[in-house]
Amino acid sequence: MLPGEKLDPLPDTFILQPPVFHPVVPYVTTIFGGLRAGKMVMLQGVVPLKARRFQVDFQCGCSLHPRPDIAIHFNPRFHTTKPHVICNTLHNGLWQAEARWPHLALQKGASFLILFLFGNEEMKVSVNGQHFLHYRYRLPLSRVDTLGIFGDILVKAVGFLNINPFSEGGSEYPVGYPFLLKSPRLEVPCLRPLPRGLWPGQVIVLRGLVLPEPKDFTLSLLDEAAHVPVTLRASFTDRTLAWVSPWGRKKLILAPFLFYPQRFFEVLLLCQEGGLKLALNGQGLGATSLGQQVLERLRELRVSGSVQLYCVHY
Repeated sequence: MLPGEKLDPLPDTFILQPPVFHPVVPYVTTIFGGLRAGKMVMLQGVVPLKARRFQVDFQCGCSLHPRPDIAIHFNPRFHTTKPHVICNTLHNGLWQAEARWPHLALQKGASFLILFLFGNEEMKVSVNGQHFLHYRYRLPLSRVDTLGIFGDILVKAVGFLNINPFSEGGSEYPVGYPFLLKSPRLEVPCLRPLPRGLWPGQVIVLRGLVLPEPKDFTLSLLDEAAHVPVTLRASFTDRTLAWVSPWGRKKLILAPFLFYPQRFFEVLLLCQEGGLKLALNGQGLGATSLGQQVLERLRELRVSGSVQLYCVHY
C-alpha cells in the first residue's frame, strides 16, 4: 500500500476484532460492529481456587449511570452447596426471571475454554468442547456492543471470531482452537511438520495480525521432495488473493481483500476428497483441486510474509 492510500470498505462479516491477552479484570471492551448471528466469542482462562463467582455480560452500551441494559448475563456461582450458572437479562434497570443450570461444568483451580455462539434466536454455550446451555434472547442481539467480564476469574485470552463455516462431522459446535498463550506471537517464517500429510476432515487454522507496512503473505504446503503443490498468496501491491500452482500459474480468488495493515485475520483450510476448501474470517471462499495422493504426501506447512501469527493449528 502507498502512504496515505485509503482502504476499501469491507463488509462487516469480513471484519474481525484482534484477540486480547491477559486482560485485567474487571474488563470492559467494545465489540467491533456489535453482535450478530454467526459471531462467536471465545474465553480462555482459569477459575481461581477460592473463586466465589464471576460474570460475563453482553451489554447494550458501557455507561455507568444509568446502568446499561444487559442482554445476556452469564454468571457461574461456586460458593453455594450446589454450584450452578445463572443467565438473565437486565432491562431498564430491572432483572428479569432467572434461568438456572445445575451441574456446573467449571471447576475451581482448573483451566477452561468457553465458547459463546450467537444464533438467530438464542445463544449457545460450550465449556471445554461440551454443550452446556442455550439461552433465548430477551433483547435484540443487534443492541449488544460491549463485553464486560467481572468477578473471580483469571482471563488468559478473549477472541472475537466468526463461526467456522465448515461442518465438522455434524458436530453441534465448531472446534474452539485455542490461542497460544505461553508465547502469543510465533516467529515468521513459521514452519510446521505434517508427518502424516493431510486427510479428509482435517482443518488448518491460522490467526494473526498484518504488520503496519505489509508486502505479502504466503501459506505454502510442501511435499516429501520439498516441492510446493499448492500455495495461497496475498499480494498487497495489487490487493489480490490467489492460489498459485507449482508452475507459478495464479488462480485469483474473487473476494474482498481483507489483509490490511494492523488488521486481525483468520484463515481456515479444510481438507476434503479432491482438494482444499478456503474460508477467511468465517466466510467460505471456494476450493482448489488436489489429488488425494498429493494431499497424503504433504509434509510441511510454511507461513511467511508481513504478519504476526497468534495461532497455527491443524
